[in-house]
Amino acid sequence: MIGIVPAAGIGQRIQPLGYSKELLPVGSRVINGVERPKAVSEYLVERMIAAGAEQICMVISAEKSDIVRYFAEREYAAQIFYAVQPKAQGLCDAIFRAEPFARHHDRVLLGLPDTIWFPENAYRTVLAPENFRNADANLLLFPVVNPSQFDAVVCDAQGYVSCVEVKKPNPHSHWVWGAVTTTGNAFHELKLLWEARHRSDEYLGDLLNAYIAAGSIVRGVAAGELYMDVGTLEGYRNAQDYLRRTERIVPEAA
Repeated sequence: MIGIVPAAGIGQRIQPLGYSKELLPVGSRVINGVERPKAVSEYLVERMIAAGAEQICMVISAEKSDIVRYFAEREYAAQIFYAVQPKAQGLCDAIFRAEPFARHHDRVLLGLPDTIWFPENAYRTVLAPENFRNADANLLLFPVVNPSQFDAVVCDAQGYVSCVEVKKPNPHSHWVWGAVTTTGNAFHELKLLWEARHRSDEYLGDLLNAYIAAGSIVRGVAAGELYMDVGTLEGYRNAQDYLRRTERIVPEAA
């Protein structure tokens, strides 16, 4: 199993920072008895590893060597390696930089490194055999109060996705996708479809709509409880406040 973390974006919504937005300190961790700030992207990495990811590919730009330094400071229970997106050209372009590696895995996990979500084991729920039985791609869904700011997902009564409404006003669902799981073969098919569409899809939701229209089956799994977008100043403050109220710091090995 492989996790793909698209971390090449410039983070316009929260700049200027002086460092990569994926390293925003949110909450903390304890290493050898010393409390240290925790980067927002580390929450996603931990969730991928907990779900069983053996490799994690971070897609970064040439300017984001600080991400490499941060994750090189300690050992993780997965091999973390990097692919480079030379120019910011949207989420689809970023995630498919990892496709040559992902196609060989049984399962692929996708997530956004400037988000924090709960429950922590939600990937495992989506990966359950009953959810993959009739679909090669599954969306981990979270309820939000402002779905027009995200990709709202419309499902039928059986949980099959009929469409993804990409940042549309007055969407027909208050559930948004916060993470994605696919088979390696389905991820390869998504890349081929993206290329067949002349790489015109910047947002993953638009590509998923084309994937569904082509006859592929995508399911939505409403296993999420809380979704926080830390890529905005308001979201960053909300995440800090939430973690101060609820976080239990667990000591970690160096």
